[in-house]
Amino acid sequence: MCTRRRPPEPQRHTPPDPVNLNELLAQAEARLDAANLAYGHGTTNAHDEAAWLVLWRLGLPLDADLDALAERAVTDDESRAVNELIERRINTREPAAYLTGEAWLQGVPFHVDRRTIVPRSFIAELIADGSIDPWLSDATRDVLDLCTGNGSLAVLAAMAWPEVRVTGADLSADALAVARINVDRHGLQDRIALVPSDGLAACPGPWDLILCNPPYVNAQSMAALPAEYRAEPELALAGGDDGMDFVRALLRDAPRCLRAQGVLVLEIGNERSFFEAAFPQLNPVWMSTSAGDDQVLLLTREMIMGDAR
Repeated sequence: MCTRRRPPEPQRHTPPDPVNLNELLAQAEARLDAANLAYGHGTTNAHDEAAWLVLWRLGLPLDADLDALAERAVTDDESRAVNELIERRINTREPAAYLTGEAWLQGVPFHVDRRTIVPRSFIAELIADGSIDPWLSDATRDVLDLCTGNGSLAVLAAMAWPEVRVTGADLSADALAVARINVDRHGLQDRIALVPSDGLAACPGPWDLILCNPPYVNAQSMAALPAEYRAEPELALAGGDDGMDFVRALLRDAPRCLRAQGVLVLEIGNERSFFEAAFPQLNPVWMSTSAGDDQVLLLTREMIMGDAR
């Protein structure tokens, strides 16, 4: 007589415990950290990047108090959406700002996409903390943001100095289209003009202040850039063999475009040695930023004209 075997008991799957925001952040940070990514487009490390992406994906304020939200429950759909975004960041190696379509500079949000570099100029700090103000006067009225990119410095300048007229100029029509989005977004159409220009060619001025974050990366550094930086328009980064090609033309043309008491604020990043080699007769004022005292320099018209070049 055969003994009938009992069918196996159906396996019972215990659903995973719900994840809270703190746990989701930790998981995202660990994945980013293990992926050996490059940062510098709004964040400098995996923790801050994870916080940015998670908060943005969940529709939470980017300046939210993470401790206060630590125990916030995360739904399966939310967790899935965050994981997909983290996966995109790892697989594409694109800056987070391109994935979110937004970057923040000095607490101000800006639209950004692959038509322009991600705004990160240290000149923004100098505008916000008033470091440039002592070099201006009550007569300061005309400000040029040269190489305006997405228009962030032009917008910040218009916000900081309500009495001035600001012009944003760029060689790239694509960049100017993005700048237009940001000027309109902040309701500054009447204060900021946008013009296409190759250097100062279409911007004769005269200007009281020129702000410029130009392409200044030298050829050797360009060749070694990580994928996140190669995702940005090369036109906005590459400055020739020593990084000073654009700067040479700018300093040649600036005196005729600046008023007598005019000032140029110029960002050169990590290229101070190349700048000093190219312009040994200049004695600029080096401005203090969160990245040190050798990223941004200031030159008056008199200083530039004192150079024999």
